[in-house]
Amino acid sequence: MTKPIHAWKTLKGARSYQVLGLAIIWCSVSVSWAEIGDKGTDEAALRADAQRVFKEKVGPFVNKYCTRCHGPRAKAGINLQSALKNPGGESASLHWKKAVANVKVHEMPPEDASKKPTDEERRQFAEWVGKIKYLAPRDPGRFVIRRLTKTEYANTLRDLYGVDSSIADTLPAEVEGEGFLNSISPLHSELFLGMANKVIDQIIAPEGQAPTAVQKRLFGETPKGTDLRKAARGVARTLARDAYRRPPTDAELDVLVDVYDLARNNDLNHMAALGLMLKAVLVSPQFLFITPAGEPESKDAIVLLDDFQLASRLSYLLWSAPPDAELAALADKGELHKPEVLRTQVERLLKDARSRALFDGFGAQWLRVNELDGQVFDPKTFPQMTPALRTAMMDEARLFFESIVSENQSVVRFVSSDYTFVNEPLAKVYGLEQSVRGPKMRRVKLTNPNRGGILSMPATLATTSFPNRTSPVLRGVWVLERILGERVPPPPADIPELEEQDHKKVEGLTLRQRTELHQSEATCRNCHKILDPIGFGLENFDAIGRWREKNDQGLAIDSAGKLPDGKEFSTPAELKRLLAKREADLARNLTERLMAYALGRQLEGYDDVVIDQLMVKIAADNYRMRTIITEVITSYLFTHRRIKG
Repeated sequence: MTKPIHAWKTLKGARSYQVLGLAIIWCSVSVSWAEIGDKGTDEAALRADAQRVFKEKVGPFVNKYCTRCHGPRAKAGINLQSALKNPGGESASLHWKKAVANVKVHEMPPEDASKKPTDEERRQFAEWVGKIKYLAPRDPGRFVIRRLTKTEYANTLRDLYGVDSSIADTLPAEVEGEGFLNSISPLHSELFLGMANKVIDQIIAPEGQAPTAVQKRLFGETPKGTDLRKAARGVARTLARDAYRRPPTDAELDVLVDVYDLARNNDLNHMAALGLMLKAVLVSPQFLFITPAGEPESKDAIVLLDDFQLASRLSYLLWSAPPDAELAALADKGELHKPEVLRTQVERLLKDARSRALFDGFGAQWLRVNELDGQVFDPKTFPQMTPALRTAMMDEARLFFESIVSENQSVVRFVSSDYTFVNEPLAKVYGLEQSVRGPKMRRVKLTNPNRGGILSMPATLATTSFPNRTSPVLRGVWVLERILGERVPPPPADIPELEEQDHKKVEGLTLRQRTELHQSEATCRNCHKILDPIGFGLENFDAIGRWREKNDQGLAIDSAGKLPDGKEFSTPAELKRLLAKREADLARNLTERLMAYALGRQLEGYDDVVIDQLMVKIAADNYRMRTIITEVITSYLFTHRRIKG
């Protein structure tokens, strides 16, 4: 008697575990650098100038002021002695960026240092270090093979097998980074195996019942009078092409057919054996990771991505889902890498409703509103912060981001727009409850110049607040990092929060005055004199984004402040106008963040040179959002990989 289909869960023999790939292995790619050569005479000239500046300026500055503490061993994560030995290396890039950030805010050298640079020397150091990128060889950087995120995994199961994406809800939340993961824990292994069992249970009918529509599409009818093993290999080829997002190799097909043989040897019928083969596909590294088709046979150290990898990289960036039939067909024909074809596909994918995933994956992380769901608020202070309001806040951010993309607006509109999206709960936060009714989100025009854009958006204001009050410091850091792309040094570990200050010393002081006390501490002064004035500019918005003229003590709020460049403002509207004028900084920050997210790694070395080149094209089109997305996807970094080092 044939065993029921679920008998594969108790197959005998240790080889079953080996064949199924339950111990999932990730094969890393070489990360050593290789120089292709100069792009042209301009790049060669820039490299020569960088070499001169490094020798005559950077080296002497670092040796005079820095290496006593930051070399030969790293201190505070900065090792400048190693950076001096290989200034253009990928590991040196982060050290230089950290050093510049600390020097700019007078954190380095410390207050008690015997030698300290002048303000002019500090400014020049930042300028000199900016040229070090030209010392890096022309290279697309480390090639990252990354695991599907929780959302990508769920969407892939939905698109390929028609199962509800909620099937992946039990997977643990991802850790925020540059948008990539490259490992699988034992817990993940067990969970992915459980997910595979659920998928099989949903799409394959129990023995004796009529096959499901998905089962028919995947496996076809049981052939009669033919070699079932040969038919199984054909099914394996189709399953693997879809799941691996590329044609499988003969060796990969052999593994799947081995699984089929194992099932048949354990008395499973043909359909049940195919089900076990599909399970092997679902727990394979080729499915769980976005992998290249194979190592190309080339004498060059750097090559174009194969079209299958390019299709996956593109679709998971914009849709968080696998390539559709059109992308797959272009990859099969070897046409996707052609610039005009790739640009056309970017435009097509952005017009599709699935492109909302760009916000869920990238936009929410950029704005930090992905933290809103876990943000805690004091229910006594803010009883308005209901689940419905949280949802509306997130929907507003998503719809606003999508409008900038779909309408191809300039990224300046992120800070200077005069519209937003609200429903009745959110309208109350904006003071628009008289004109907006019901739970449906709708676009509304804003007449208050202090409103509009991400600075005054309740979702961003809430995620940069504490449970019972605002935080000028968090908001200042958010503006510098998320809008202007500045690197802010971390705070000292032993500095008390405002709530921990001596109550006698702070009695009767406003939040602004209490925050300014940090500037009396030598270890805090330099950063806080930059962060706090920006955060004060948003103090008219309470912790959930409502406008207010007075603070909790009934005193008038002082929202005057200034940017690091010295430009002053007295209202949120004036702050917005100043930031909007820095469109090049805003656009570059967004471009760098999107590039890092797309590549799955931090930017370093030659990456900055490529970003420089992209910014010329982006500026020529008024910093439009779709132009940024298209230039990132068609860039040298996105379309190439290093195969030799």
